[in-house]
Formats: sequence, structure tokens, C-alpha cells
Amino acid sequence: MTSSSTFPLLQTLNAPSELRSLAISQLKPLATELRQFLIETVSQRGGHFAAGLGTVELTIALHYVFNTPDDRLVWDVGHQAYPHKVLTGRRDQLHSIKHKDGLAPFPTRSESPYDTFGVGHSSTSISAALGMALAAKQTGIQRRAVAIIGDGAITAGMAFEALNHAGSLDTDLLVILNDNDMSISENVGAFSNYFARVLSGKLYAHLREGGKKILSRVPPMWELARRSEEHMKGMILPGTIFEEMGFNYIGPIDGHDVEALVATLSNLRDLKGPQFLHVTTRKGKGYAPAEADPIKWHGPGPFDPKSGVIFKETVQGPSYSQVFGDWLCDMAEADLRVVGITPAMREGSGMVEYSRRFPSRYFDVAIAEQHAVTLAAGMACDGLRPVVAIYSSFLQRAYDQLIHDVALQNLPVTFALDRAGLVGGDGATHQGSFDLSFLRCIPNLTIMAPADENECRQMLYTGVQLGSPAVIRYPRGQGTGKTIERNMQAMPIGKATRIREGRSDLAILAWGPMVGFCAQVAEQLDATLINMRFIKPLDESLLLQLATKHKALITVEENTVAGGAGSAVAEFLNAQGISISMLHIGIPDQFIEHGSRQDCLIAAGLDIQSISTTIRQWWPAPARAAGN
Repeated sequence: MTSSSTFPLLQTLNAPSELRSLAISQLKPLATELRQFLIETVSQRGGHFAAGLGTVELTIALHYVFNTPDDRLVWDVGHQAYPHKVLTGRRDQLHSIKHKDGLAPFPTRSESPYDTFGVGHSSTSISAALGMALAAKQTGIQRRAVAIIGDGAITAGMAFEALNHAGSLDTDLLVILNDNDMSISENVGAFSNYFARVLSGKLYAHLREGGKKILSRVPPMWELARRSEEHMKGMILPGTIFEEMGFNYIGPIDGHDVEALVATLSNLRDLKGPQFLHVTTRKGKGYAPAEADPIKWHGPGPFDPKSGVIFKETVQGPSYSQVFGDWLCDMAEADLRVVGITPAMREGSGMVEYSRRFPSRYFDVAIAEQHAVTLAAGMACDGLRPVVAIYSSFLQRAYDQLIHDVALQNLPVTFALDRAGLVGGDGATHQGSFDLSFLRCIPNLTIMAPADENECRQMLYTGVQLGSPAVIRYPRGQGTGKTIERNMQAMPIGKATRIREGRSDLAILAWGPMVGFCAQVAEQLDATLINMRFIKPLDESLLLQLATKHKALITVEENTVAGGAGSAVAEFLNAQGISISMLHIGIPDQFIEHGSRQDCLIAAGLDIQSISTTIRQWWPAPARAAGN
């Protein structure tokens, strides 16, 4: 529970309606309390951190001015929404965020009526809020819709598509750009706040609209007035592009001046048509270590709030992302054609060292997955060997480009598919559950899944050497401790390896990390164990041998069962007219929620115990015995 002595204001607020009963003079001390509460709470168990510290005042002002949840607040991505969760009745549960049965890491409709739209991937807020604004207009309901989008998320094409559409309508929509990459000095900030209040005020709005009506009857005068207004705004405001798209642009305004925010939002609440408010904030605001290095403090684990020391888990060996980063550096040294592309995930994908050593061959395209894939296709057309480092769940956003721009043209683009499988705390929006299903149906793709770190390195090398599209999918987190061979050798395409020859009638076919999980199970059942390595193409000759020598085949993959690697095996054997008992183990037909990776594996039935139990129930001991 929140201490009433430490947080006297925050402790009294269990809903935004109570926040709105405060005097405006109380909002600044409330912001101080809320920021300190975030620091103390997140330090205990970790979570998204720097972005939320930067939106404290903005969140308070939004709930103070707007009648939430009737008025709709749509947060983009959700990293910035921790203060929102605290102010909407979830204060005393914040410590549980991202953990099993705790608060969801992002706004989730099933969790609270104040979470108006479920998010996790970026750049959806403007489209969703516009949809809500149009729904209100269609049904005659008087409510406001507000999209809060970060400066990174607005770089995506989807955000501009939504802006383009919204600007052509007379719908009452407010878009707030949370710009946390630009700081403004005190005097410029004060002037900007004043100017924002003026431009959002009723007097300016009445004069502007009245002038339109009068001067529109005199075309030369109207054109002069319009150009004068645009010139005045253009000289001191960076909002010309948004004005051209049909928005009334206001800002930039200091996003840490809560009273100025309240005044400006109060004015904007009553304006008709599409409005655009530009606020400047600082990631990590109020916590010096996070202000100094917001990337490091984006989503830290537990830390000491006094010293700023993040407690590191004891790990053995590199993560798969580190293996990829090391390989990319080695590959770039060996082959001048290799270039690396990431959609704003340099740190997460292990590309920091590469970006420093090969800056002219490193391309961060911002949050624009579609562009990343087609950019790679264009590079491949003219002789380069692009490597696209992308999370499994993010590749979903570039599916059309993967098919039409890469696979259809059979271009040599290598996809390093990080976070494939169950990722843990980031939950359902980030689980890499579907890539094998949506990839294996695409012609010209070669798809590989390494069982350990060394296979990951060699498969990445194999992909670049192919001369055609290749996908190497690997999990989040640490490897198995396998020794990594520095020499790189291309692997034979479509060839599996036999890990164990069993004496029972069971053969287990596993992909990726499931190979290691199944090793113990295979020993228990005296089953044959195969590291399949490739999802496409399959090792068809080996499958025929296994089907001849065994009475049952079991496929195990960290992907949804529907349409996954196991389905590929079944389709092949069926096409050969071979009938054999088969059991497919993988992620079930449901979204796996947040928790530790182990929690997620258990929920999906993919931990060692669950795999063993599932097989034993399906194929009892008497039937497993050799010779039966």
C-alpha cells in the first residue's frame, strides 16, 4: 500500500474524478509525489521507466482536464503509461506490472475502462483515436478523443496515414506529440507556453474563423491573410507540416509545466476539428541517472534508487542478440557487401558495437518496419547483402513487403528474427508466436531455427551466403552455453541432425530451443531425438526414414501449433501417402500473457515437465516399448 505520510496527495486519489477535485495549485506537488512513487516502485522489480517519468505532468493534466473514461485517452506503445495506470485505480498494484497475474505491461482494455485501446506496438494511437472520434460523431455522443504519441512512434508510416486522413475531416480529434528528444531553454519555454495558450484560446479561434468567413468573400485578401498566418507560425513554430495536413498546430509547450498544460488543454478541449498539440518532455525526468542515459533506463530490472545501480542477473554466456551482434561485425569485416538495418532496435538487437565500427553500413530507419524491409530489397537489387535485424512480432507489420518486395523477387535479404517464441514480461503483444506459420507459406524463403549459440552463428552465415531470402529465428535471452566456433561455415540446406537414437517407437522432432528441452524427455522415454534445424526446406529423406522405423512422431516447436513446423511435417508425409500417429506440441490457440519466460512456457505447455506429461498421456508406456 502507498504510505500516506510519504505520498499524502497520491494516497487520496483512487480515480481521476478525485484528481479533478484538487486545486490546480496542488498538481505540481502531486507530480513530485507521483514521480517519486514511480522511482520507488519500479526499482523493486523493474519495468518500463524513463518514458513514464517524462509523462507525469502530461498525464496529470490530461486526466484533470478531460472527463475520463468518457473522454477517450489513447496512449501509443504504452511505455509512457505507468503514471496513467497509477492515477486510474491501479496504484497499489503497480509493483506487480509485467509479472505473472500482475498488471499488464501496456494499456489493456480488459484491465481497466480507462485503457481505451490495447497497445504494445507503436504508431496506432492516432488511427484508433480517430476511429473513436468518428464513432462518437456517428452515434451523437459528446465525448473527446485524444491520441498521445511519442516522437519515435510518429515516424512510422501508419501515423502519417492517420494524420492525413484525420486532417481531411472535421472530426473533433486532439493529437498530442510527446517530443522527448528536444529540450527548450527557460525563456524559449516560457514564450512557447504563452504562445500556445494564445493560439489555443477562444479569442484567437473566433478571430480566425470569423476572418475566414469575411475574407473568403474577397479572395485576394483571404489569400494574403492565410499566408500571413502561415508565415507567422512558420517563423517560430515547427508545425507547418501538420498545418498543411489540416490540423490546427499548437506548441511547442513545456510538458513539465503542469499549469500551462492544464490551461492549453482546457482551451483545446473546446475547439472543433482536428487539433495538434506539441509538448516537449524529458525522458527520465526527475531521476538523474535516467535523464543522463534514457536508453539504458528504458526498461531496467530492479535497481537501487539512491545509487542508481541496476542489479544485474548472473548469466553465463552471451545472449542470442549478442551472438548476432558479434557475427554481424565479423561478417561485415569479411564481406563489404554486408549492411545492417534495424527499425529503431539497435540496443535490443545487439547492434551497438556494429553501429560504432561500421557507421556507414548501419541504417536505423526508426519505427518503420515496412520501410526497413523494402529498403533492404532495394539494396539487394544492386549487389548488397542486407541483414535486417527485427523482432518476430515486429516483422508482422511488414508482411506485405516481405512477400512482394523480397520473396517474390527472390532477393538475397537475410532476416535475423530476434525474440522468436515466448519473450516473457512484455506479454501477448510481443510474444513471437506466429512467425513460422506466416513465413513457411511464402515461396523462396529458407527458414532456420538454431538449437544453440553456435548454430545461430553458422545459420546466419549460411543465410547471407544463399543468394536468396533467408530467415534465422532465435529466442530472447541467454543461450545454452555452447562453445561458439569463430570460423564460419555454410550448413547443408534442409538437413537435420540426429541427437539421440532411441530404442522405443517414438521419435521427437524439435526446432530451436525446444531441442534442449526435449533432450531430457527423450532420455526418459528412450525416444529418438532429431534437431530439425530447418523449417523450410524440411529434411524429407530423414522424415521418410523416421516414419518407416517408428510408430509415432512428435513435433515440438516454440510457435503456434496451427500452421507451424509440425504442420509442415504432417503435410509432407500425407502427400507421400504415409499414415503415422503424430502429436504436435507448440503454443496453443490462445494469446500467452505476461510473466517470466518460464511462466510463459508453462502457460503454453512447453516447459520440460509439460512436454513429458503431454507425451506420456498421448502415448502410454506399454505402447512405447520397443517391438510393440
